[in-house]
Amino acid sequence: MEAVRSERSAEKLPPLQAPVIQRTRLQVWFIRICSSILIWTCLVQLVAVGELWHPRLLTGYQGSGKMSALLSPPPPPPVPARNYTSNGFLKISCNGGLNQMRAAICDMVAIARLLNLTLVVPELDKTSFWADPSNFEDIFDVEHFINSLRDEVRIVKRLPKKFGLRYGFQPFVKAPVSWSNEQYYLQQILPLFGIHKVIHFNRTDARLANNGISLELQKLRCRVNFHALKFTPEIESLGNKLIRIIQQKGPYLALHLRYEMDMLAFSGCTHGCSEEEAEELKRLRYAFPWWREKEIVSEEKRSRGLCPLTPEETALILQALGFDKETQIYIASGEIYGSERRLVPLRASFPKIVKKEMLLNPEDLQQFQNHSSQMAALDFMVSLASNTFIPTYDGNMARVVEGHRRYLGFKKTFQLDRRTLVELLDLHQNGTLSWDEFSVSVRLAHEKRMGQPSLRRVIADKPKEEEYFYANPQECLCDTMSCTGNSTVFQ
Repeated sequence: MEAVRSERSAEKLPPLQAPVIQRTRLQVWFIRICSSILIWTCLVQLVAVGELWHPRLLTGYQGSGKMSALLSPPPPPPVPARNYTSNGFLKISCNGGLNQMRAAICDMVAIARLLNLTLVVPELDKTSFWADPSNFEDIFDVEHFINSLRDEVRIVKRLPKKFGLRYGFQPFVKAPVSWSNEQYYLQQILPLFGIHKVIHFNRTDARLANNGISLELQKLRCRVNFHALKFTPEIESLGNKLIRIIQQKGPYLALHLRYEMDMLAFSGCTHGCSEEEAEELKRLRYAFPWWREKEIVSEEKRSRGLCPLTPEETALILQALGFDKETQIYIASGEIYGSERRLVPLRASFPKIVKKEMLLNPEDLQQFQNHSSQMAALDFMVSLASNTFIPTYDGNMARVVEGHRRYLGFKKTFQLDRRTLVELLDLHQNGTLSWDEFSVSVRLAHEKRMGQPSLRRVIADKPKEEEYFYANPQECLCDTMSCTGNSTVFQ
């Protein structure tokens, strides 16, 4: 009987063990899950405490509380510093708008390298028409600027105290001669540093020649422009956000519509303006004593192609070039003279016109208000990223953006032949040319003016009239001017 009971017990044992095994596995999984949650909770708390007491302890950079920072690779080590005996300190005050100052900074770095100087972080223009109070570090990433060029030039944020005004030191102030070559700086400027340990260049626009400069310095100008002059993280972040918003709606054309009050006043171009507007612009020109040209004949300048296109003329040119109503256009400009009233003809032809003020929340732009150079930086970024870029005047932004787009792979950039366009516009508007004839003529005039590879145009002894280095920095694009492909490699 006992044997029978044992056999029956043995037969019933397996079904009794199954729930026990299942329960054990659940307990193991429960313990594992709880342990994982506990570990991650501790890790998060550790990061939070690390941020509170020492922001760089875990994340590697200031103000980052994201877990992704733990996984991101460390920043590359800075380039080795160039070892040289400095001949003195070069202090510079830039003049003009954002892109004129940008080009000037590139030139000044090249000059500091040529003369073995220590460069002080540039001062930006605060007294011009725009009255922008921004400092260098408000627009550009100053640490990146200093560190990325340390293998070429020593850059300091400020002069040593012994050279400060508090100690009665007065730097030697000088404006270099415009469009100068290397020999001028070596023979005329370098000896001055033997007398004055600090020289202050109070004007920096176009102080280095377009051509006849050594290849080493030309490539350094490009390196500063394309790599060292990065915008601040705040500008980069908002600029990229703006680009994403526009690109979500499809390809776009960036239109640098330079029909702004300062442009019209100082150029004397009043075509399409009322008598009251023309008088207002003239008064503004006279209000700035540093502007030499006071009495200007508007129609004469326009006939020579020296005036920006009006919004009405721009609408006709865009249509003639083949852009239709579905084209998305970003206006990369400040306040248009005459405001929205002057944009009515352009909007009628191209209803998909957008501006940064339309696409971003007021809170996004609040920190940039009354800072024209910071606003211009946003337009610069959007213009670089555009599918097509068309400036209505070849000012500093138009030329600097054009050269940068060449560097990014010869992206389509129209260089409008305004002298030819003015003739064609007048012939069309007086009935001499039909629309088809006008359109064909406009397209033919610009077949080879769309940012294709080309040699920079040189005009001996006329640097203002020849092609600007920053519009076509051919030395930095490729070994031959028959470049192909979507990108170019910096050498």
